[in-house]
Amino acid sequence: MLGLTGSIGMGKTTAGHLLRRLGLPVHDADAAVHALLGPGGAAVAAVASAFPGVANDGAIDRKKLGARVFGDAAALRRLEGILHPAARAAARRFVQQAARRRRPLVVLDIPLLFETGSERLCHAVAVVSAPAAVQRARVLARPNMTKARLRAIQARQMPDREKRRRADFVVRTGLDKRHTLRQLAAIVRLLRQTRRRHHA
Repeated sequence: MLGLTGSIGMGKTTAGHLLRRLGLPVHDADAAVHALLGPGGAAVAAVASAFPGVANDGAIDRKKLGARVFGDAAALRRLEGILHPAARAAARRFVQQAARRRRPLVVLDIPLLFETGSERLCHAVAVVSAPAAVQRARVLARPNMTKARLRAIQARQMPDREKRRRADFVVRTGLDKRHTLRQLAAIVRLLRQTRRRHHA
């Protein structure tokens, strides 16, 4: 199992898409959280109870929720206490499903992989990384993004250099997609070879 992570604006979403192109099942933790907070989502009742006024038509209004927890460390911890266990359970279900389908190599795409201790679920971890100037340009080009918001997000995330230090693989995404794809293909090849040797 390969863990995929990286700080905001480093190219993790693109890397996840490319790994799917290489034929690997990818669990997208962000998409899982969207589902948890969406209509009929498993976390809607708990979040609505903890943050009155953020639910709308059986789903959580993410903008309202974001406004409630932005800059409030205690509120953010309360929210994470609800979401992180539910997100981990979704990841476990994904892994079990892949095992039933005999998929030997799967990817857990988790933004806060190290921060939540989820690297313990993985046999290897790949961190996507780009130069700080590229990261800033990518993030500030997003709708409704400000420098203050970027700083607040970065404060919650482990520094890029620490992620790179802990990773088994570092994928450089500052160039083009082809360069990223070549690096990911080499990692997948190596993991498949290693697995074959272990099962020989």
